[in-house]
Amino acid sequence: MIIDQEEKFKKTLESLDEKPNEQNMFNQFLELYPTEWKQLKITFSKFNRSKQFGKTIPLPKPEVSLRKEIRTWLRKQI
Repeated sequence: MIIDQEEKFKKTLESLDEKPNEQNMFNQFLELYPTEWKQLKITFSKFNRSKQFGKTIPLPKPEVSLRKEIRTWLRKQI
């Protein structure tokens, strides 16, 4: 989960030179917000290590999760 996600996505969109799409937004987000990206990966890693053997709770990888959030946000903008 990204704090102030809406605001960060807007700033990411504004900083793009080309037509916005999921890949461009993803790459630009990683450039603009490396700390948030690092935090997402840390949270995922901690969660993965804390699972008990045999009990799986599906949690998407950080890349998949962020791309899904961007995709959803871009659809709302249209």
